[in-house]
Amino acid sequence: MKFMKLGSKPDLFQSSSENTRYVAAELATDIIVNVCNVKFYLHKFPLLSKSGRFQKMMTISHDENAIEIDLHEIPGGPGGFEICAKFCYGMTVTLNAYNVVVARCAAEYLEMHETIDKGNLVYKTEVFLDSSIFRTWKDSIIVFQTTKSLLLTSSSDELKIVNRCLDSIASKASMDPCKVEWSYTYNRTKSENGNETPLYNGVRKQVMVPKDWWVEDLCELPVDLYKKVITTIRGKGKVSLDVLGESLKAYTQRRLKNGGDDVKIRSLIETIMFLLPKEKTSVSCDFLIQLLHESVRLDCGETRRRELGQRIGQQLQNALVSDLVNLDVDLVQELVKIFMMQDQIADNGDEHGFLEFTDLAEIVSTLPRISHDGIYRAIDTFLKEHPGMSKIEKKRVCRLMDCRKLSSEACMHAIQNERLPLRIVVQILFFEQIRAGSHWSSRSGTTNTEEEWDSVPTSEELKSLKGEFGSLRIKDGGNGNRKAKGMVMSTRILSKLFSSKDKDSDNESSETSGSPSPCSTNVREMKSNSGSRSRRRSTS
Repeated sequence: MKFMKLGSKPDLFQSSSENTRYVAAELATDIIVNVCNVKFYLHKFPLLSKSGRFQKMMTISHDENAIEIDLHEIPGGPGGFEICAKFCYGMTVTLNAYNVVVARCAAEYLEMHETIDKGNLVYKTEVFLDSSIFRTWKDSIIVFQTTKSLLLTSSSDELKIVNRCLDSIASKASMDPCKVEWSYTYNRTKSENGNETPLYNGVRKQVMVPKDWWVEDLCELPVDLYKKVITTIRGKGKVSLDVLGESLKAYTQRRLKNGGDDVKIRSLIETIMFLLPKEKTSVSCDFLIQLLHESVRLDCGETRRRELGQRIGQQLQNALVSDLVNLDVDLVQELVKIFMMQDQIADNGDEHGFLEFTDLAEIVSTLPRISHDGIYRAIDTFLKEHPGMSKIEKKRVCRLMDCRKLSSEACMHAIQNERLPLRIVVQILFFEQIRAGSHWSSRSGTTNTEEEWDSVPTSEELKSLKGEFGSLRIKDGGNGNRKAKGMVMSTRILSKLFSSKDKDSDNESSETSGSPSPCSTNVREMKSNSGSRSRRRSTS
């Protein structure tokens, strides 16, 4: 840290109580200066020799009683005034990054200019700021933090100190990393880990500074100051958007880790949302999901939630299961819908959209859920938007849905859905009939072969099956509380539907099989179990 020593006389300021400061000297004091709740017992002459304000406020008096004046509005309060007073006495004062702004603003208030005395405090502090503080990364940040003091805000703004701090910090953050030598967090982390620069032919080579070297350094700033810094850095236009995104992520995670009340966290989320670059690739998907989770938890409003949802949906293919587990299932389904409806899929062609959709749907389908109605709606929307998909692609998409977890309402919609492969429709019909007859038990079964997926019933058979199922639904009223009697589907139709593969498999072309489907349960085994249960009931 840079510093500047002023004066040479010893420090004679002492305290007689918590709120009293005086100069220990043989000459009696002749002026009392009240600053906030502190009284300073001083001598008029040193103050008059350096301060234009004191010259205006005081008149020469021969009275024995000391003059008493108030300076409650001086920037920096008692501390700022004491620095100026010591300078007036010629006592040793050490300026550094923590007190130079206080001294500069207080000196301006007391009018300690060159017109009063050469080499006055205003001049000294300006030289120190320009020649040392604003040339140093660490000191620029410290000085900027000191401007947050309530009594310094207006004065530092008038002196352009805040803007000068911002320009210093932003300029250094915008520099080419190969020219950076003074990142204090980067160097400190390196030394703490014991990582010395490597030797090459006996010569120690300087490790290249990463382009986001400054990110961690700004995490100590309060939210309002951080907002000003990032806005200034973006305004210079020399820092890549991905580095800005990393800065926002690091700052948010540090603040959330430190905790705080919901009001402060809500303010943080609002600020970060304001600072997010508009380009969709500038911020990682996991960070956006984290912001969405916090905004929903804190009820930041529908506008914020919708804005984040749109951004996440544009790059949801980059999400991991671990990123989504903390979100509500309905919210995840909404993100999937946004992802599918984005223009990028249509612009990039069906094949590209299909690869992205299947990857994403596989992630979503692994999340624990009781119902797969949302996945069915997503698949149906995707099939509607991509009518030119091949049979293989349709089968791969539909494998991501567990037909056993569809509600009765979703089943009724699906069996009338001509966009679904007929084989899927048949399986949905079968599972719904088993559930209707109370024959279904929740267990995992073996998967069908590729030929079972390819073999489909005739349109007449499917129509008959739909009609029979639909009539059962009407009789039952669709309430799901069916009795076994009168609910058993035609064994002849089901047998023919699922045995048709044996007749047609020789005439079908071979296709590359995909991953097993949760909906592809061995129907023969289920039929056999169902039949055996029927026989047991008939003989009992």
